[in-house]
Amino acid sequence: MIDALNELLSPKRVRTDAEALASWGRDWTRSFAVAPSAIVFPESVDDVVKLVRAANERRWSLVPSGGRTGLSGGAVASNGEIVVSFDRMNRILDFNEADRIVRCQAGVVTGTLQDYAAERGLFYPVDFASSGSSQIGGNISTNAGGIRVIRHGLTRDWVAGLKVVTGTGAVLDLNHGLVKNATGYDLRHLFIGAEGTLGFVVEAQMRLAKMPPPQMVMVLGVEHFPDILKVLARFQSELTLSAFEFFSELALQKVTAHRTLRRPLNDAAAFYALLEFDDEHIDVALKTFEACVADGWVGDGVVSQSDAQAAELWQLREGISESISPYTPYKNDVSVRISAMPEFLTQVDRIVSDAYPDFEVCWYGHIGDGNLHLNILKPASLSIDDFFAKCHHISPRLFEVVSQHDGSISAEHGVGLLKRDFLGYSRSPDEIAAMRGLKAVFDPNGVMNPGKLL
Repeated sequence: MIDALNELLSPKRVRTDAEALASWGRDWTRSFAVAPSAIVFPESVDDVVKLVRAANERRWSLVPSGGRTGLSGGAVASNGEIVVSFDRMNRILDFNEADRIVRCQAGVVTGTLQDYAAERGLFYPVDFASSGSSQIGGNISTNAGGIRVIRHGLTRDWVAGLKVVTGTGAVLDLNHGLVKNATGYDLRHLFIGAEGTLGFVVEAQMRLAKMPPPQMVMVLGVEHFPDILKVLARFQSELTLSAFEFFSELALQKVTAHRTLRRPLNDAAAFYALLEFDDEHIDVALKTFEACVADGWVGDGVVSQSDAQAAELWQLREGISESISPYTPYKNDVSVRISAMPEFLTQVDRIVSDAYPDFEVCWYGHIGDGNLHLNILKPASLSIDDFFAKCHHISPRLFEVVSQHDGSISAEHGVGLLKRDFLGYSRSPDEIAAMRGLKAVFDPNGVMNPGKLL
């Protein structure tokens, strides 16, 4: 295998040392064994085509690797696979000002695209805590969401065109950046969210938007979770929100300790809502806040007085994941309709509390789009294996509640290995059969990210 890879790409673009295998063979999940055979670094579409065709001839298995910030094991290589890193396919290829479309390679870092847009007075709005290291190809392959979905949508909404290499080694150039294209199946959308199981994204045409007005941030203390939904409805009736996030008191304790941040309010609350909106609407926002206080939904609040303070308030939300990582959290990323959230959260909290009363449960998420992040923190007394086994044991009960609400077991992190065996809680047998049929069409020999999703 190694000799063949060296001949295909050159030895300088093939690594087999232990450090590389351990680093590129995993994502942010830590509950799976890591055992790739090699890491390869293609630099062109032709390189990827050669790799895929060789994989079909020699029955190799290929695992795509971007920024490796995923949380579902979608980029884990645990069975001798070849990891295909897109780190060297990281160029912005061109920009069309009239169309506001950037054509870039899959390895372009999300933050680089955001900066490229800002330098031209434009805006790439898909944003999340890992934007400084996640890559566009990975964003597309998981249909990444983030913190501003309530206003700007998901990655899917900004993909104007795709170039992909399928599991047979065919190159498909999809949609060509068109706004209107009524010529049958839009295959572009099959590869968005497919986690590299049908083929690898190698280039993307990404739309940019007009730069939004300056933003202000408000953090509110809320004692009862159902009131957060009332606050959301009230604010949405009065102004356009760019973000509406929430986190629990435990989450606030973890992030303020980890990053030595100031607490936003004098008094603790059970939950906190973080809102972002155009600064020109500050008067409306303040009046709406006062109305929420008068109705008893909100106890206290703070609004940013500068860009620096707005950034500090955002750290309270965006720093949570990093702050709890030392506790080896068992993560669940689920979604239900916004109206179902209060009942859903109560049901899930009861399941976890009853099963493991000694475990800390850290809640946060994107309330504005129905996405909740449930993080169970590992007690110091438990080994990682025992902890994950205990948490995995209650996953069916949790996902049964998700299914009752017609929700999703994975809102934005993908299925990967972590949730593969639970896919039936969100997809019907007929849907899964159709997905297997698509896999057979695009990747008949099963060389593309095998074992993930299906």
